[in-house]
Amino acid sequence: MKFTLGFRAVKHEDLDFLLTLRKKSMSKHLAQAKIKLTNEQHLERIKEHYYDSHIILRDRKPIGLLKISVVSLQGTHKSLHIRQLQILPNYQGLGIGSKVLAVVKKRALQLQLPITLNVLLKNPARGLYLRHGFQIEGKNKLEFQMRCPLEVIAA
Repeated sequence: MKFTLGFRAVKHEDLDFLLTLRKKSMSKHLAQAKIKLTNEQHLERIKEHYYDSHIILRDRKPIGLLKISVVSLQGTHKSLHIRQLQILPNYQGLGIGSKVLAVVKKRALQLQLPITLNVLLKNPARGLYLRHGFQIEGKNKLEFQMRCPLEVIAA
């Protein structure tokens, strides 16, 4: 199935969509991690680094969110960090996540930075990241810390 994937900067008017997206795409995974959030807590998370957010568009229709920025890890090591990648459940499993990661990898190559992210322990998105060359670098009681080295991105 062919489709056009695009991105646009987030706008203030996107808050309702982002709350719906977050609840539909994350509630099951948060419940498995025994994390219960109110709408206000979901909105707080959405508003963190809000202007690093990009709406993912499929055929110009909003279907997801990519929140990404350059961060410094352990003082001097920088990475392109995926803060959030969420896709509406109806659009999952169609290759959209892979296409988004291809765009992120292209940006990481331009910046000459590895990519990092955190994923909840039981979130099946971990499989997507592993297929795309991410490696588990650490783990806590809630999530894995993952990294895709520059040499993997460039390969």
